[in-house]
Amino acid sequence: MPCDTPAITPSGTRSPADLVFAALGDATRRALIAQLTDQREVRVTDLAARFDMTRPAISQQLRVLREAGLVQETRRGRERLHRLHPAGFQLLSAWLHRYDHF
Repeated sequence: MPCDTPAITPSGTRSPADLVFAALGDATRRALIAQLTDQREVRVTDLAARFDMTRPAISQQLRVLREAGLVQETRRGRERLHRLHPAGFQLLSAWLHRYDHF
């Protein structure tokens, strides 16, 4: 999808770029991304231990990041492991690249 897509598509849904920027607009979600940058895969329980938030609250933040294409979730038994997903970052990079000349 082109980087200059409108924030709201004709069907009334938000564009992928809109989802990425909305997800990155929250300090907690940016901190989660920073934690995931340091490790390959992280359990929700381990992420929650680093924040003054409940595990369900962290799961909610991770859901927003997954919907934006920034994070992937893998289930192994009862555990849910999270890792960064390049698709959302590629979209962000492409959008920012348009402004490199500034």
